[in-house]
Amino acid sequence: MSYSNLKLFALSSNRELAEKVAKTIGIDLGKSTVRQFSDGEIQVNIEESIRGQHVFILQSTSLPVNDHLMEILIMVDALKRASAETVSVVMPYYGYARQDRKARSREPITSKLVANMLAVAGVDRLLTVDLHAAQIQGFFDIPVDHLMGAPLIADYFERRGMCGSDYVVVSPDHGGVTRARKLAQFLRTPIAIIDKRRSVNKMNTSEVMHIIGNVAGKTCILIDDMIDTAGTIAHAADALAEAGATAVYASCTHPVLSGSALDNIQNSAIKKLVVLDTIYLPENRLIDKIEQISIVDLISEAIIRIHEKRPLSPLFEFTNPS
Repeated sequence: MSYSNLKLFALSSNRELAEKVAKTIGIDLGKSTVRQFSDGEIQVNIEESIRGQHVFILQSTSLPVNDHLMEILIMVDALKRASAETVSVVMPYYGYARQDRKARSREPITSKLVANMLAVAGVDRLLTVDLHAAQIQGFFDIPVDHLMGAPLIADYFERRGMCGSDYVVVSPDHGGVTRARKLAQFLRTPIAIIDKRRSVNKMNTSEVMHIIGNVAGKTCILIDDMIDTAGTIAHAADALAEAGATAVYASCTHPVLSGSALDNIQNSAIKKLVVLDTIYLPENRLIDKIEQISIVDLISEAIIRIHEKRPLSPLFEFTNPS
């Protein structure tokens, strides 16, 4: 199929990933610029005709979250006004996903607000990876393609022989059990769960309460959708080591890594943290304990399949490399 009517644009958050995706697909990255006025107001210019084109925008809403979100909304408006046939947003990391319910009185459901904003701006389809809660898809009245990072993470560990009964996949909380079970299924391991209590009054803080499952004498593989300040994952790793785990590895799809995250990881029992490149990490943040694997092929294939109107279901499967 011809890709002559397919365009891919990058904004500010992860241009390096977008360039690699465009190269893998075999197209040129769309020409556009993003600038700010002195007061921070964002201006987007599209520097080529996109009339009648099927356009994809690649942008994660990572730090600075609000700027990157506004860039998407402004870009979508520009594309619709320039007569793009369809506009799809590729958002590897969907910011505000943690605010997906009312846990306390008078709280907003901000992930729903963001879904509304994208739809009102004119987005026709969203492609994302590992939402904080899968049911966020229900906040949208447009198609949402929700890809999984677990097959890529499973491939990393499988290629290193880290599978079978000597290993155990660990969820750092009850909310991540489904994700841990999927990785354990790929790696043919048992699972364990960290029973934690999150502070009501302090954000990004938690306390390990209990470990459900047998981890003594085993190599543990922690998996989470995102790591922000790394407090939860560091505490979990230390608790596993104290419970007799021979080694602790950690993995996540979205390396937010804000605040004291790098220090927390460096000072923890984590031997290696495996992350995907849904969020751009400069070289100075890739410390020795962190190894990043790419979602380029996954995103590229998803865009091609959407453009060619083929199913995305094969992308959810894991093929044993051995």
